[in-house]
Amino acid sequence: MQESFQHSPSPEIAFSKSELGVRLGELSAGRPGANRTIADYLLRNPIQISAWSIEEFALNVGVSTASLSRFARAIGFKGYPDLRSALAQTLRDSLHPVEKLRQTFLRGSGAQAAFSDGLSATLANIEGTAEGLRSMDLETIVSRLGAARTIYVMGFGLSSHLAALLSLNLQPFFNHLVNVVQYGGTEVAAGRLATVGKDDLLISISFPRYARDAIDLTRYARDRKAHVVAITDSPASPLARLCDDLLIAPSAHPVISSSCAPALVLIEALVTAFMASNAENVTHATKLTDAIANYIYRPESPLNGK
Repeated sequence: MQESFQHSPSPEIAFSKSELGVRLGELSAGRPGANRTIADYLLRNPIQISAWSIEEFALNVGVSTASLSRFARAIGFKGYPDLRSALAQTLRDSLHPVEKLRQTFLRGSGAQAAFSDGLSATLANIEGTAEGLRSMDLETIVSRLGAARTIYVMGFGLSSHLAALLSLNLQPFFNHLVNVVQYGGTEVAAGRLATVGKDDLLISISFPRYARDAIDLTRYARDRKAHVVAITDSPASPLARLCDDLLIAPSAHPVISSSCAPALVLIEALVTAFMASNAENVTHATKLTDAIANYIYRPESPLNGK
């Protein structure tokens, strides 16, 4: 019998929505320091940490055992053992089939197993993305898109390709849309954002490994009162505390640094929601079709006989 992962959120999303995950998220959004570092790591690695001793946690995170004990007490536990027990119980309550899926990563029995595990992880992440996409989230962002003076879309590294795809799909519907990282590197990207302001909207995209430039330029736009929409992998992402609206596409993968497929699903959902939000978009779509009509392959074209 094939096990279904339908409507099973990824570990990161499932854990972040739990009572404990919400408490950690509040600390993760707080002031820099040991508590925020610990909360970030817990949100990002709940399965792994549930098996760690306090010494292992301290070593891997780079904090002292005393800091971990103080952290546990600060969020209402007697000490680290109680925190770890609560973490394990939350995972058991939240993850269900996804927990079993993640355990397959331990096999490592050759290329076929890696492919199968990777495909299973990607499918589970896509399900998690769909689970996290509430219609109200998209409606709010679509409304912001329609009201913005200029739309900026930004992604570095692999995320630059996601940003380019989103820009390409939104371009026909806006008079002013800027793909921030199109060419020229960080200095040119910063120049494109130089005039960003309170009437503008930035869609910032970043997945592990996070690009520092994406974080710095997102902070720049936020400080200038632009509305920021983040597309990233986790509530513990550094983009999460810089944005007004957060869209999550879990990207964990057993081999590559992150999977792009869930982000593509999210981008398509956002574009679809925007296109369907206004009858005038039909006119824009018609103009696009007319503009590219001469470049579309047709079986009856004389060129096909050459």
